[in-house]
Amino acid sequence: MKSLDKADRLKIGEDIRTVEFGWLIGMPVCKPLGQGLYEVRTTLKNRIARVLFGIAEDEMVPLHGFIKKSQVMPKGDLELARKRLKAHRS
Repeated sequence: MKSLDKADRLKIGEDIRTVEFGWLIGMPVCKPLGQGLYEVRTTLKNRIARVLFGIAEDEMVPLHGFIKKSQVMPKGDLELARKRLKAHRS
């Protein structure tokens, strides 16, 4: 995400803030993925960004962010977020 331009990073940050302060918020900004994972969904100019997060001790824990290249959630990204959430909770 650090490689994105400032405008894109700001848009993603705004959507994260919307979810964090509007929790429980649903579609189109936030979607549950199961097993304690959720995604912040951000539409940028010509691409789609996702930030996967979990909830631990009443706090939003960002776990992984990426630019989505297909309609299907990449399994590697999902597995990485689950692994990080598990590590955070232990």
